[in-house]
Amino acid sequence: MRQTSATTPRSPDPSVITALRATIDGQVTTPEDPDYDRRRAVWNGMIDRRPALIVSCASASDISAALAVARTLQLPVAVRGGGHSVAGHSTCDDGIVIDLSPLNAVEIDPDARLAHAGGGVTWGELDAAAQAYGLAAPGGVFSRTGIAGLTLGGGYGWLRSTYGLACDNLLEAEVVTADGRLAIAGEGVGQDPELLWGLRGGGGNFGIVTRFTFQLHPVGPDVYFVFVVHDGEGEATERVLRFFRDFCDTAPAAVNPLAVCGIVPADPELFPATTHGRRYVILGALYVGPIEEGQRVLRPLIELAEPLADFSGVMPFVDVQQLWDADYPDGMRYYWKSLNLARLEDEVIERIAVRAREQPSPKSTVDLWFVAGASRHAPAGAGAFHGRASALVLGAAANWADPTDDEPNIRWARELIAELEPYSDGSRYLNFAGLQEEGEPMMRAGFGPHYERLIALKRRYDPTNLFRLNQNIDPAQA
Repeated sequence: MRQTSATTPRSPDPSVITALRATIDGQVTTPEDPDYDRRRAVWNGMIDRRPALIVSCASASDISAALAVARTLQLPVAVRGGGHSVAGHSTCDDGIVIDLSPLNAVEIDPDARLAHAGGGVTWGELDAAAQAYGLAAPGGVFSRTGIAGLTLGGGYGWLRSTYGLACDNLLEAEVVTADGRLAIAGEGVGQDPELLWGLRGGGGNFGIVTRFTFQLHPVGPDVYFVFVVHDGEGEATERVLRFFRDFCDTAPAAVNPLAVCGIVPADPELFPATTHGRRYVILGALYVGPIEEGQRVLRPLIELAEPLADFSGVMPFVDVQQLWDADYPDGMRYYWKSLNLARLEDEVIERIAVRAREQPSPKSTVDLWFVAGASRHAPAGAGAFHGRASALVLGAAANWADPTDDEPNIRWARELIAELEPYSDGSRYLNFAGLQEEGEPMMRAGFGPHYERLIALKRRYDPTNLFRLNQNIDPAQA
């Protein structure tokens, strides 16, 4: 499946471009500019689109000006934070890409344990600023991901069991709405608590967030982290996953676990040559608390069998957050699809093991995100995020390099998820939703009982569905 466009994008009248350049502090890039191809590129190599304009916005007023052009010319609008939307929502054909990368300031209030971060900030940038004070906001597991897309869609990461999802820790947001106004989502005087509720998991449906305010928590700077690579050949995958399931069932909230099934890469610096090409099960867990306590609690994950490799130990939290960065380079091809499971039954484990052995690409993985602790319990004020009743999120992460291999890799991910559908509780994690080809039924599954309330909020803030390149809530739905 090719998500490409070979056509030349429609260019707005030159006078419109000239006026926009004179109005904003940021930069306007057109197809005629020499750096157009560099600026239009996004992380997922499957996505190759040609916008009419790329507007790199340095302020909320820049965004308002760009939206005015989009409304006048009736152009589609894509919003780019970190540019890592697997589904390609960060760009579009023949429309305007509003690039938030210039909005990359981070301010830390260590006394109040707050972070104020621009809409173009990445988790790596936020981590670095907060860790200077021994603090962190729950984010993802890939440091170059933008804070915007991950937070608005939920946000599972290495701190979820202890401190909740990224969206749970969003306290306030500055938002440019579809009509160009500035709104403050929050619970203070003059702020909109309903908009804050919607931003906590409701996606980019209601406006463009120019500033996030997060609750920070004491983490690190050094943490104890288990990252052990166990053999997955034969029946070993089933055995390791059953052990990990039972371990997670009784683990305290200080344990933040993740299991990954895949194939050992031919990297002699990391793995002995005898292990290259073997199936593996990685057991990962970050412990939030005293180092010695973490070593004791997590020791069983290492000792359950002789590992192929063991990278566990005491390490800086920022290193944990960057651990997988090299495995997901810009320009590789990605198709990620997920399913929320009611429980990790033995039969489900057996099916995962079989399907994992059938993956067409050695770079692909099956990921198991256990939902426990704070991520399972909605915080005060809660939000639009749905799926906390699930035992885990299972992700089929198809990763490959050659465009001619698109079809078998996408099919593998879809078939794995379809086969396990009978074991789902019916909810979905929309940040890992393939290309969202199921459309509105998937949105209903993803938002569950919150869907009608979200439609009402969408009608209030974006009745024409200007912001539709996202996990879209169509305001026309009954």
